[in-house]
Amino acid sequence: MELHLINHVPEGLTKRAGHFVVAHGIKVDVPRVGRHREQWLALGIPSAEIDRVTAYQERWGGLALPPAPHYDGRPKYLDPDVPEGSSVEGWWFEAGIQRTAVPYSFVIGPGGEFGIHGERWTPLHQTVEGWVESVALAHHASMWAKRVTRVTGSEVDAIALDAFEPVKEVKGLADTWWRASDSLVAMYTGEAECLSAPQCRTALIYSGLNKWGLYGGVKDESK
Repeated sequence: MELHLINHVPEGLTKRAGHFVVAHGIKVDVPRVGRHREQWLALGIPSAEIDRVTAYQERWGGLALPPAPHYDGRPKYLDPDVPEGSSVEGWWFEAGIQRTAVPYSFVIGPGGEFGIHGERWTPLHQTVEGWVESVALAHHASMWAKRVTRVTGSEVDAIALDAFEPVKEVKGLADTWWRASDSLVAMYTGEAECLSAPQCRTALIYSGLNKWGLYGGVKDESK
C-alpha cells in the first residue's frame, strides 16, 4: 500500500482545516469502486447511488487523518464500500474502515451526512466536510488551550452553554462545537444515541484560548 503527501485541498474547507489536511493528512492508494458498477447494478442498487459512491471516493478516497479524540480515533482512512438500503429508507455506504474495534461502522447517510451505524443510524455531521472540520478543530484547540477538561455521562448536562455560540463550520448534528470568549466545547453524543448508552456522552472543554486559539483564521474568512 503506497502512501502519498497531500498537495491539493478539497474545496469547501476553511483555511484552518485545509492546512490541517495538508500538514497532517496522507493519501492511501485505494482501488476504484467503478470496477464494481455492473455487479452493483445487478444487485438492484440504483445508478444514482453508485454515482454518489464514486463521487465520494474521487473526492475523499484514501484520506487518512490523525486520530480524533473520540470514537476511538474514527476511520483508519476514507474508502467507500457497497451501498446498502432501499428506495424507501434511503441508501448508506461505508465511509471508511474502523481504526480500532468499535461496535459500529462509519457511514455516509442518504443526505450525505457523516455518521455511525450500530444499533441505529446516527448522523454526526451534515457533511464529510463538517467531520473534517471537527477533527481539524480538535487538533487546533488541543494545541492552544491552557487546559482541557473531559466531562462524561450525566455531568455533561451541567455544562452551561448560554454564553456560547455554535461553531457553524463543523455542521454539527449529534456532535457539536461551541465557542465563547476564551473557550471551546466539543459535545460528542453520537455513541450515546447510536448505542442507547447515555453514559457515553462526552464533552471536551478547551479553556484559556486566545483569539487565534478560538478561530484559527476562520472568523476572518467569514467577514
